[in-house]
Amino acid sequence: MSVSQYVSQIKVIDHPIEPVFHTLSDFRNLSSFLNESILSGLADQVPQFAIRNFESDIDFCRFEIGGMGQAKIRIVERTPFSTIKFRGEGKLSVELTFWIQLLPVDEAHTKMRLTLRAEMGMVVKMLVGNKLETGIDQLADALTRIPYH
Repeated sequence: MSVSQYVSQIKVIDHPIEPVFHTLSDFRNLSSFLNESILSGLADQVPQFAIRNFESDIDFCRFEIGGMGQAKIRIVERTPFSTIKFRGEGKLSVELTFWIQLLPVDEAHTKMRLTLRAEMGMVVKMLVGNKLETGIDQLADALTRIPYH
């Protein structure tokens, strides 16, 4: 297994940092957006990894990935108005750690950067490695369009 790291471009969200942090640090706020926007787009790009049976709580989301089995993503750390760290759990052949970094630009704008660290075998890396490179930026773009309150 080898460790790969994927980092998004820095994005600017047109909302203050507090509502951005509170929205992104609670899976209940993200569940409908994840279902409608991100997961369906991922399934279109990589059909063998189609995601089904998505459910969430404040600290985790759980779903099935194609023929690979059930996965769970848990929020493992919240540093208010700065960082949200996630860790993948489940029976997948990939170990994931993901974090969102936030920085206020001014009273109405927030900078955001995503980082994904994945430990995976060479076969899995060959299948999804370049998809993860482009996917991390697509996810960052999608998160700039969430309705933050």
